[in-house]
Amino acid sequence: MERTLAIIKPDAVKAGHAGKILDRILSEGFAVRAMKLVTLTQAQAEGFYAVHAERPFFGELTEFMSSGPCVPLVLEREDAVAKWREVIGATNPAEAAEGTIRKQFATSMGENAVHGSDSAENGVKEGRYFFSESEIVQNGADVIDA
Repeated sequence: MERTLAIIKPDAVKAGHAGKILDRILSEGFAVRAMKLVTLTQAQAEGFYAVHAERPFFGELTEFMSSGPCVPLVLEREDAVAKWREVIGATNPAEAAEGTIRKQFATSMGENAVHGSDSAENGVKEGRYFFSESEIVQNGADVIDA
């Protein structure tokens, strides 16, 4: 089993899509091992996206991610990273495949509804940014699943 971090971003939460996205997560066979509703500070958003600090979109990204509540989740299933990235679609919703979360809920490249880790290693690292080990449920009987 593999884990990945997903985030339902502020645009999708504000638009009332968090429940629909969570339902999609469950219908795709992911187990939710951790979940919370948080509003990131600017500093927390900058820390999470530090890998992009030199990129021109960094300020806009961190401002957006601290603009309202978001829902970070630790997801688990076979090939979690690849499957989640398939389910969410391309970063640019105009290029996302039909049926993907970004095609359905994103409004722009900047406000693209969800985050997905790009590797299993980053999935673990990113999950630890939001959750302590004690907050990530280990016992399969105690998780939200379909």
